[in-house]
Amino acid sequence: MTVTAETIAIDTDVASGLIRRTLPAAVADGLADATLAVTFVTVGELFRGAVHARWGPRRTADLTMWLARLLVLPADRTVARRWGQITGAALRAGRPLPTNDSWIAACCLTHGIPLATLNTRDFANVRGLRLVTASAGDE
Repeated sequence: MTVTAETIAIDTDVASGLIRRTLPAAVADGLADATLAVTFVTVGELFRGAVHARWGPRRTADLTMWLARLLVLPADRTVARRWGQITGAALRAGRPLPTNDSWIAACCLTHGIPLATLNTRDFANVRGLRLVTASAGDE
């Protein structure tokens, strides 16, 4: 895996928007020159959605091929330790984080890359996490 200065991790909502071609143009344009990455969590969430929606083999294969063009940030001991730090601090502050979002944040922090998301609310209090997109839906 090669993470570059132009690498941006995309949250599941951004990945879904790219796949469906429904991502707001301003967000898509901001990602145009970046190397895109997803976390292991986003891979799982996308396939969960495909199974839930009863996608057939062709659409599932298309998803697999689309994901093959992206970097995948895996879970490892360093990510797990960062996840423990993030979630422990959030609990101590009285602001627990959704489990999947905290894993995504841990991956981004561990690899030193920003996260493109339309869901800034769940990530706003993660210290040190750089967010590169926002949505009117976060009001």
